[in-house]
Amino acid sequence: MSDHPSTFRGETGDTGTTAWDDRASLHAADDSGGVLDGGSALQRGTFAEMIRHLAALPQETRQRYVIAKAGDRRYSADEAMALASRPDFPAQDAG
Repeated sequence: MSDHPSTFRGETGDTGTTAWDDRASLHAADDSGGVLDGGSALQRGTFAEMIRHLAALPQETRQRYVIAKAGDRRYSADEAMALASRPDFPAQDAG
């Protein structure tokens, strides 16, 4: 899911794994994105942390947000909840 281009021919290397530790940010679903999108982040952390944050919100509130993951991929609340239910989703650190 988060396979970064290699330096050889700039191709994406499909590892079949999810990079839960990639940088991500939480945004309002209706923000315009664009060049200054990084400045509109409501919260930043790892991809897994942003999914956990979204999952902690009331269900009726989640649709107001999206997660922007490193590499310019945006995940809807529904996609984030599907990822949170995967068996390989990392457990929350105790601190």
